[in-house]
Amino acid sequence: MRDFELQGRSTVHTVNGMAATSHPLATLEALNVLQSGGNAMDAAIAACAVQCVVEPGSTGVGGDCFALYAKGGRDEIVAYNGSGRAPAAAGADWFADQGITQLPVQSPHGVTVPGAVQAWEQLAADHGTLPLARLLQSAIRHARDGYPVAPRQQLDWQQHVELLRGDTTASKIFLVNGEAPAAGALHRQPLLAQTLETIAAKGASGFYTGPVAEDMVGFLRSLGGLHTMEDFAAAQGEYVTPIRSRYRDYEVVECPPNGQGIIALLILNILAGFKSGDVPLLSAERLHREIEAGRLAYQVRNALVGDPAQADIPVDWMLSEEHAATLRGQLDPTRRLDPLPQVTAPVNEDTVYITVVDKDRNCVSFINSIFSPFGSGLVAPRTGVLLHNRGLSFSLQPGHPNAIASGKRPLHSIIPGMLVRNGRVQMPFGVMGGHYQASGHAYFLSNLLDYGLDLQEAMDLPRMFAPPGSDAVQVEKTLPQHVREGLAQRGHRLVQPPRPIGGSQAIWLDWENGVLTGASDHRKDGCALGY
Repeated sequence: MRDFELQGRSTVHTVNGMAATSHPLATLEALNVLQSGGNAMDAAIAACAVQCVVEPGSTGVGGDCFALYAKGGRDEIVAYNGSGRAPAAAGADWFADQGITQLPVQSPHGVTVPGAVQAWEQLAADHGTLPLARLLQSAIRHARDGYPVAPRQQLDWQQHVELLRGDTTASKIFLVNGEAPAAGALHRQPLLAQTLETIAAKGASGFYTGPVAEDMVGFLRSLGGLHTMEDFAAAQGEYVTPIRSRYRDYEVVECPPNGQGIIALLILNILAGFKSGDVPLLSAERLHREIEAGRLAYQVRNALVGDPAQADIPVDWMLSEEHAATLRGQLDPTRRLDPLPQVTAPVNEDTVYITVVDKDRNCVSFINSIFSPFGSGLVAPRTGVLLHNRGLSFSLQPGHPNAIASGKRPLHSIIPGMLVRNGRVQMPFGVMGGHYQASGHAYFLSNLLDYGLDLQEAMDLPRMFAPPGSDAVQVEKTLPQHVREGLAQRGHRLVQPPRPIGGSQAIWLDWENGVLTGASDHRKDGCALGY
């Protein structure tokens, strides 16, 4: 039970509908939609649109979107992949011919065609009850009339001033006298308001064709990008079959590759071979095990995960108990693996997260991202669209499963999740934080299911992350000193993360009593609310 003398948050409980997001204005909008007759999908899209305005460092219409949806909370979950594709003219050979071996953050070549707006329109039409134009009205108002800059957003803003200074339009829109606006300052995005009005009037075609697309394409090509109007007009997400794996008494459901949800499942499969709660919650033994499981799993990700439409991704093998047992057997409880064992494969072979549950128990797990904080930092000059840089996730190595290619989708870090039991959704959930998300899913679920923490406690626990390709482990300052020492003794080099690690939201469904319990991460500005 929570000690109420200590800093922290309580879980939120209600019976009708609930939303949890990383920004209070978005949570409020979701509740307004629910109480106005909309369903969970309507509320999630409306909340996301608001966040695309008020959390510009985390998400935007120039980004991508993934979603899981369960009508009536039944285990008949549909998944939607709204990730964008590389331009038709892009290919690893082209980059090799140009002598380009690595892309900087602020590069037109890091910009894939944004998939979010098309995903919103498709999901609203198929699973919502209100027109998309209605769902965009609050976002339009915030962009036109202004919104106060929230404290966590201000931190991210302040840390990326140099990126924003690198683009004339980004500097004009997002900086005040060359600096980040203060927390509580009123900020407006009138160009984005006009773009949102165009989408409201014309639907996704208003974004992917006509003047809005012309502005984005012309701007990118002026910087050397390979994008064409045809690339934008062809934007189309798809319904995909969710993947799942068992952890303790539950099934964990994720979107399949090109997302990294498969890596969250792989980490959980490794951890499932250990007895639940066999070592103390905040102990070097436990955290070392999770760090190493993550390092092994991310190495598999970087070697094998890509767009299944253009590469052979061995999903069944990656999720097999045999594979998990092999990786589990490589863990050394006393030392960091250095170097990591080579990946073997079969021979034949910043983000916002939103969850909403409505009165009919429709469940949505929804995530929208521009990848790096403030994405590419490139803003289309006439439309105010901040473009993501998801293309940085491609490999520029020809022949790699994730090699950039014409019309290909890159490896994706954003992953909505759902927990299922006895044929019904138990909890839609998600964790933000770029590459951290797969590790974050596993850590959150282990906190919850192995140690019996409540939703908020499971989010509040100190976090650690070994970024792929780094020899260091990022550790939040709240981790006790004796645990730090234990990790250091096992060979981990601990460093302070540049900002709090990730964020998260979740809603737990008590089917027997009809109660919804929600939680929202203290590392962000948002909250869980219900009615």
